[in-house]
Amino acid sequence: MTTTKRALITGITGQDGSYLAELLLAKGYEVHGLIRRSSSFNTGRIDAIYEDPHAPKARLKLHYGDLCDSNSLSDLMRKIRPHEVYNLGAQSHVRVSFDMPIYTADTVAMGALRLLDAVREFMQESGQQVRYYQASSSEMYGKVLETPQRETTPFYPRSPYGVAKVYGHWIT
Repeated sequence: MTTTKRALITGITGQDGSYLAELLLAKGYEVHGLIRRSSSFNTGRIDAIYEDPHAPKARLKLHYGDLCDSNSLSDLMRKIRPHEVYNLGAQSHVRVSFDMPIYTADTVAMGALRLLDAVREFMQESGQQVRYYQASSSEMYGKVLETPQRETTPFYPRSPYGVAKVYGHWIT
C-alpha cells in the first residue's frame, strides 16, 4: 500500500504557491497551506481548488500560522507530518522592503531559518525524511553582472528583500 505524499506550502495564496498546489493535487498529493490570518479570507488564487475542509476526501487543507512564529511552525510540522516543504511565503514587495526592512528580514530571512529549524526538529523527533524547497527570486541577483544569468552568476542584491532572499538561499 502506498502512502499519499503530504506537502506543506507556505505562500499558498500567492501566484506560484497556487500553481504549485494545483500541480501537487493533480499528482495525488495531500496539500497543506500555511496562511496568515487577516481580516479578509484572501484565497482568491486557490478558490478553484479549495475544498470544504470537512469533506471526507478533502486533499487541500489550510492552516493559520506565520513564518515569524517558531512554535506554530513546529506544531504544524508535527500535526501534518509532511514529506515535502515548499517555502514560497514572503513579504515580497520590493518597495515595501525599503519601508519595512526589519519586517522583511524577519519574515523572509528569519522565516526561512525558523521553517528549516522546524523541519530539522521534526525529522529528529520522527525519523521521517523531509525534502525542503526554498523559493528564489531574480531580486537576489539585483544589479545584473552578466546576461543571461546562470547558476554561477554571483548574487548582488540591491534591496532588503533581495538580501533576505539570499540569506534564505544560503542558510538552506
